[in-house]
Amino acid sequence: MKNYNYRIYLRAFEFDDLLLLNKWRNDDEIYKFTGGNKYFISTEYDKKWIEKKIFNKQSNIYLAICLKENNDLIGYLSIINIDYRNRKAEWGGIIIGEKAMQNKGLATEAGHLMLKYIFEEINLNRFYGFWLDNNKASLKMAEKLGFKREGLLRSSVYKLNSYHDQVIMSILKEEYNCTL
Repeated sequence: MKNYNYRIYLRAFEFDDLLLLNKWRNDDEIYKFTGGNKYFISTEYDKKWIEKKIFNKQSNIYLAICLKENNDLIGYLSIINIDYRNRKAEWGGIIIGEKAMQNKGLATEAGHLMLKYIFEEINLNRFYGFWLDNNKASLKMAEKLGFKREGLLRSSVYKLNSYHDQVIMSILKEEYNCTL
């Protein structure tokens, strides 16, 4: 892997992250670009959600994205559906919630750190994900990280009053070693 000077680092969630995470999980602008459906999420709900993320890392791992310069929480990422037997997991997403930090390449940096963790720490072989076909920025980032398109899931997600296609992409450990 290339020697890269990251501006961010990843860490476990803390209970103090609750209000920011809840704000981002309720943000309509962020929601537009995710593959998930709309839910109204209370802080009480997110208290339990964060507790699950802190104490159960067997099949899903959620990590905070923080700036090195001041330790500010600016977003989060997730690795879901971890299958240790078949050595694969699913891209849950990268959210840069702080608006001033968006479009600065920080999500790509987080993607690099996520791949490093997946392939070098937990020794998975395949990492795959589903991206909305109209989310061109995220698709470009995935390709930059080394993901390859595998197919299109037509009308896979219903949100914002219409059906949306999703692109399925993956990266293998051998490709990660070649690209980073």
